[in-house]
Amino acid sequence: MSSAAVPAWRRVANTRGVIAVRSFALFLALWWLVFVWNANPLQLPSPLKVADAAWGLIRGGELLDHAAISSARLGIALVVAVLLAVPLGFAMGLSRNLDACVDPLVELLRPISGIAWIPLGLFIFGIGDTLPVFIMVYVAFFPLLLNTVAGVRQIDKKLIAAARTMGIHRVALVRHVILPAALPTVMVGLRLAFAGAWAAIVAAELIGAPSGLGFAIEWYRQLLMTPKVFAFILVIGVVGYLCDLLLRWLQHLLTPWAQDTGLQ
Repeated sequence: MSSAAVPAWRRVANTRGVIAVRSFALFLALWWLVFVWNANPLQLPSPLKVADAAWGLIRGGELLDHAAISSARLGIALVVAVLLAVPLGFAMGLSRNLDACVDPLVELLRPISGIAWIPLGLFIFGIGDTLPVFIMVYVAFFPLLLNTVAGVRQIDKKLIAAARTMGIHRVALVRHVILPAALPTVMVGLRLAFAGAWAAIVAAELIGAPSGLGFAIEWYRQLLMTPKVFAFILVIGVVGYLCDLLLRWLQHLLTPWAQDTGLQ
């Protein structure tokens, strides 16, 4: 059936936004059914109670304040991780000797969860902004590094050989050939780094911060205010979803030539 023959309502129903709305509606319906089955609002409040609690937190400014603090920490951590991991990843991808030196250390540290460093981080950094940022940088560093190395390594050798044949020196080769070719994979690494860092910030803020979404969750858990706990949990999901949409948009903006390659 041609696109012209498809009814307008069906084309609208199959758009990405409408499909997302249906998915969210299904999630809320399942949540309501589990709430009715559980019949214990202290363990699982209803969606309406959580929405009411979220609205109260928004009106009071508390929800937006904690979300802004956590988002700022995340932004700082991602910038630091990019500045550390991407140049090192390019250097490792271009130099087998450097890769042989650094890769064993990377593979030794990579399996260690960022959360495992929280007790030691409390001794070093204390309670404040530094510990959550450190944990997020640690978690975000490895996906960025490995994807950058992979992006450099998978570049077509014929492309590099052709550039060298044309007399392009090393700096221009990296800037005009290697960097654009590796950028789609680096952007995938950035999305993975964000996902890991955003998940880790909650655990870090539960213990090592006097503010932020993780702190708020633990605070209201101790007060047995479950609707507010769920409200902050939902905010974590919403902020993560919106940030991923932003990263996808940035990915399409920076690497339009890779849109149909399966990398995005």
